[in-house]
Amino acid sequence: MDFSLYTHELIVLMTAMVIALLSPGPDFAMVFKQSITYGRRASIFTSIGIGLGISVHVIYCILGIGLIISKSIILFNIIKYLGAAYLIYLGIMSLKSKGFKIDKNNIKYDKNMSDFKSFMVGFLCNALNPKATLFFLSMFTVVISIDTPIFIQAIYGLLCMLLTTIYFIIASLFLTKDSVREFFNKFGVWFDRAVGAVLISLGIKIALSK
Repeated sequence: MDFSLYTHELIVLMTAMVIALLSPGPDFAMVFKQSITYGRRASIFTSIGIGLGISVHVIYCILGIGLIISKSIILFNIIKYLGAAYLIYLGIMSLKSKGFKIDKNNIKYDKNMSDFKSFMVGFLCNALNPKATLFFLSMFTVVISIDTPIFIQAIYGLLCMLLTTIYFIIASLFLTKDSVREFFNKFGVWFDRAVGAVLISLGIKIALSK
């Protein structure tokens, strides 16, 4: 098999993926909050969750369900409202927060945020993100040919997952630097409220989008 035939698809997909990652959205807001609030370990697990959350979009696109969703307003609206509700819920929780203290040595973390919970926060944030749904639907219906073998499409998906995970882990490492954390330590309550407002705004925007 001549893999060079799929080079163009891969280049377009990876370019679009990088642009999408650089555009601030729910995933970045979540990693930002996890990094500052709970520390490096929680943020890294959240980053891994976001990366693996992409598998949900890739799987339904490969199975052809993506095409069905793109043609069904009802199914897409269900996904949209679930994602919007989840973001609004997270935002409300942030608004109710009484602030936090950051451990400068990156040793102690909030016991309420286990590794599994951190992972699931990231996984659900991406899996229920309508922006991610729209992105992968467009990629798998416009950029990627229907004749592209399933295992090649799976490789595309794995590369997207890997790129996303690496990007957010790097972001986590930066956001958990002592200088960054000390700054946010002085404005913990206001930071949580600001992030909460952003998450709620994103949720409302998604819910009202057409």
